[in-house]
Amino acid sequence: MEKICVLGAGSWGSALALVLAKKGYEVSMWTLNEEQANKINKTRENIDYLPGVLFPNNIAVTTDIEEAVVDSKIIVLAVPSQAIRSVSKQIKPFVKEKQILVDVAKGLEKGTGLRLSEVCEQELPNNPYATLSGPSHAEEVAKDIPTTVVVASQNLEIAQIVQDIFMSPKFRVYTNPDIVGVELGGALKNIIAFGAGICDGLGYGDNAKAALMTRGITEIGRLGAAMGANVSTFAGLSGIGDLIVTCTSMHSRNRRAGILIGQGKNLEETLKEVKMVVEGITATEVAYEVAKKLNIDMPITNAIYSVLHNGSNPNEVVIELMMRNKTHEMEEVVDEKLGF
Repeated sequence: MEKICVLGAGSWGSALALVLAKKGYEVSMWTLNEEQANKINKTRENIDYLPGVLFPNNIAVTTDIEEAVVDSKIIVLAVPSQAIRSVSKQIKPFVKEKQILVDVAKGLEKGTGLRLSEVCEQELPNNPYATLSGPSHAEEVAKDIPTTVVVASQNLEIAQIVQDIFMSPKFRVYTNPDIVGVELGGALKNIIAFGAGICDGLGYGDNAKAALMTRGITEIGRLGAAMGANVSTFAGLSGIGDLIVTCTSMHSRNRRAGILIGQGKNLEETLKEVKMVVEGITATEVAYEVAKKLNIDMPITNAIYSVLHNGSNPNEVVIELMMRNKTHEMEEVVDEKLGF
């Protein structure tokens, strides 16, 4: 059976390795952590990220990135978004042009504001590229709980190849040509999920969360349209779908981090407790800068940025959001041409 490489042995990389292994692929999963690699290979369990889930024998974990990449049909980039560039540089000497890059991280590059496909285009311009996104908590995917995702690529044939590789009775994959919208939906929903967690931490109810999610997807669509996305994408799996799951589930590290902030903990204490990368924190900072540059109004993003970086009181920020200038909901949608 064909070999597939998964770069990253966190929860999401491990869950996707399981999806692929159950389909019979030989999976080579790479991690920087030698102790983690030895432990998984010996115990057949990634105890730190997916406790209780056993790895089949056709998943081999290595710390040799060349070994992982060589002869793999596709290379799954399952490292945090801010590591995509460095890992792309690492694999550059070993990658062949026919190998497909499948990014499964969700974020925007700090400092440049680039989408991750743009980062890969700069570092590995000759490789076909696709991104896989959607409402897909690793904890559920690893346990074969039915999940649907979307794969986006500028090349439909590449998207369909990736679709066929990942598709299974418990993991349904759609295709979408709008790579800009799919990437932005996956990155920006983390900001709103962080805000949803803050609402929960403050003790707010369902009304507040529903308002945040609804106005949040409008905000995502507004920035997405300015960046060239097809706004209808945000009504799909990588938009509303991913927004719902990250704003409502305790599997969401962005929501969990927001809860801690809402309860009064500082950022350092929050990250120490969550113990995993919280993409929404960096996404907030990047989206704030990009929106400012493009002159796009993003009040929720601005409010969360103010809490994270200016030390603003979350309760006071909510009052400021509620008391902004009056507007007409549908007028705004028509003006911004969001289409929903």
